[in-house]
Amino acid sequence: MEKGKTGKYFKYAIGEILLVVIGILIALSINTWNENRKESVFEKEILLQIKTNLEQDRAALVAFATNGNRAIASANKILALPQGSEHDSLKYWLGDFMQFDRFQPLTSSYEVLKSKGLDLISNKELRFQLGSYYDDRSAFINKAITDLEWAFINEWLPITRKYVVDFKFKSYMELSDYDPFTSPSEARNSLIMNRDNWAGSVQYIEGGLELIDSIISMINTELGQDQ
Repeated sequence: MEKGKTGKYFKYAIGEILLVVIGILIALSINTWNENRKESVFEKEILLQIKTNLEQDRAALVAFATNGNRAIASANKILALPQGSEHDSLKYWLGDFMQFDRFQPLTSSYEVLKSKGLDLISNKELRFQLGSYYDDRSAFINKAITDLEWAFINEWLPITRKYVVDFKFKSYMELSDYDPFTSPSEARNSLIMNRDNWAGSVQYIEGGLELIDSIISMINTELGQDQ
C-alpha cells in the first residue's frame, strides 16, 4: 500500500471476482443445458409411451364401434319385420344387439406425465388435446359403454330369461318365442330405446377416435416420425 500499488491490487481483485462470476455463469448455463436436454429426452420418451397407449385404446374402440354399428343394423332389421313374423337370422340379430363391451383407457403414461408436469410437453395444443381425451372424452366413452352393460343386465336378461333356449354371447340368442320382439310390447319398446343408446355410444366412440387420431398425428410431428 505504501509503494503506491493499491490500484494494482484493486484490479487484481476485480479480475478475480469477474473470473468467479464468469465461472458461475458458465456452470449455470451448463446446468440449464443439461436440464433442458433431460426434459427433451423425457418429453420424447413419454410421448412415445402415450402414443403406444393411444394406439391400444384406438384398436379397442374401433372394435367397439364395429360391434355398435352391427347392433344398430340388427335392431333395424328386427324392427322392420312384419308384426308377428319370424326370420331365420333373428337369433343372430338379437345376439348382435344383446351384448356389451368394457373399456378402460390406458392412462399409465399420461399419469406419469401429470406427476412430472404437463408443461414438459412443449406443444400447447398437444397438451390441450391430451387433457381433452384423458380427462374428458374417455370418461364419456366409458360411461356410455357402461350404460350398455347396465341395460343388458337390468333390461334384457329379465326379458329374455323367460324365453331363452340357447345363448352364445355376441353370437346368437335363440328364444322359444320371438313375438315379444316382433309385436308391440315392452321388449320391442326397449329395443327401440336401446338402439338409440347404441347410436349415442357409437357417436361418442367415433368422436374419441377422431381425437386419438389427431393426437397421434401431433405426437408423430413432435417425434419427427412419418405420418
